[in-house]
Amino acid sequence: MAVPSFLARERIIAKPGFNRWLIPPAALAVHLCIGQAYATSVYKAALVSHFDSTLTAIGVIFSIAIVMLGLSAAVFGTWVDRNGPRAAMFTAACFWSAGFLVGSLGIATEQLWLVYLGYGVIGGIGLGIGYISPVSTLIKWFPDRPGLATGMAIMGFGGGALIASPLSRQLMNWYDPAYDGTVGTTPSGNSVAGLFLTLGLAYLVFMMFGAFIVRVPADDWKPTGFDPSTVKQKALVTTESVSAANAIKTPQFWLLWTVLFCNVTAGIGILEQASGMIQDFFREGGTSAVAAATAGGFVGLLSLFNMGGRFVWSSTSDFIGRKGIYMVYLGVGLVLYVLLATVGSSAVWLFVVLAAIIISFYGGGFATIPAYLRDLFGTYQVGAIHGRLLTAWAAAGIAGPLIVNGVLDSRGTVGELVAADYRPALFIMVGLLAVGFVANLLVKPVAAKWHQPHATNPATAHADPERSTAR
Repeated sequence: MAVPSFLARERIIAKPGFNRWLIPPAALAVHLCIGQAYATSVYKAALVSHFDSTLTAIGVIFSIAIVMLGLSAAVFGTWVDRNGPRAAMFTAACFWSAGFLVGSLGIATEQLWLVYLGYGVIGGIGLGIGYISPVSTLIKWFPDRPGLATGMAIMGFGGGALIASPLSRQLMNWYDPAYDGTVGTTPSGNSVAGLFLTLGLAYLVFMMFGAFIVRVPADDWKPTGFDPSTVKQKALVTTESVSAANAIKTPQFWLLWTVLFCNVTAGIGILEQASGMIQDFFREGGTSAVAAATAGGFVGLLSLFNMGGRFVWSSTSDFIGRKGIYMVYLGVGLVLYVLLATVGSSAVWLFVVLAAIIISFYGGGFATIPAYLRDLFGTYQVGAIHGRLLTAWAAAGIAGPLIVNGVLDSRGTVGELVAADYRPALFIMVGLLAVGFVANLLVKPVAAKWHQPHATNPATAHADPERSTAR
């Protein structure tokens, strides 16, 4: 699919002297906007009341968006690599903004299917393209610190809710003065329609800013003082290249798919029930009032650790290796889940600390996976490979809520649950993390038969990225 000339990769090759540190802000401009997906709980109750529906029916909106994120990232991954980040960011901005506008129309006319179509399907496509749009570009600008680079950008996706949540409450209060943002008050449906309209237009502006300042490095560019020959000295890191078409034929791809699926499913297990979970854990004890008071800030704290983990742990992986950091995510995470299930209800502070560290591993897993893919498959089509791997996120977005909600539905009534009711779901997550830990241990360098021939010219490879065969 051709793109207009002003969006073409050839038009955004950086001139000598370009400051590579301008690229992370361009990526953040996109990721901070699409990170709003984590703030849907702010207006969920309002939509339930407005449509006279159920939490499950409204929750489907988010599930559709996450599924479309994974599918669109997989389908458009090679298109993104071929046409470059400006075309991808521009396209993502159009879809993401259009999703809000169609969703706003659906809310205003009380047509829930339009919200599914708008925010879920159309917006979800923008999510997927926007999420992967800067990844391969950042890795090429920062070959010396790929974990740091991807962590800076993907940190924005985790932190988008920190901006969107208070902004959404303020805007809904503006459109509905009867709503003051406190517990027990619910904004009107029309105020949510106004919120969607406003966010759709605002996000369009900010994402376009990112699209028009982004640049790609020249094929012969490298950071001052960086010696590419030193890369090969690190375990699992290759200087060869593997195409997206060949990558999905390797066991390494499917091992990493399993690793990501297990890590994300376990994280969603907490995020899905965050606010109610802390209150339910302490319902039977004398600290129930403390837990209720903590619940509101608990969600914000998890967002901070989700965001911070994406930067801190991904940057740490540049020193201890991608395989090593995933052993931490999955191995230590497994232990923390066991502690959460067994002693987490003994003190509010202990519960909060355990959950916060687990969520930091959840965020770190997202930020580290692009660098892990770069280590194994090279930079040639890492964006496309990353897009295909994100189908694991789509699957986890369905599996995580189904596991947790299914267990809780079988244990009792919402509002009457206690810590013991969560333990079966938490131990299921322990099992998933154990599977992911084993899968990560099995990762080894990609066999030479999948490498691109050395005659492949990176400057022209984007013309037809699927026309590549293993040698």
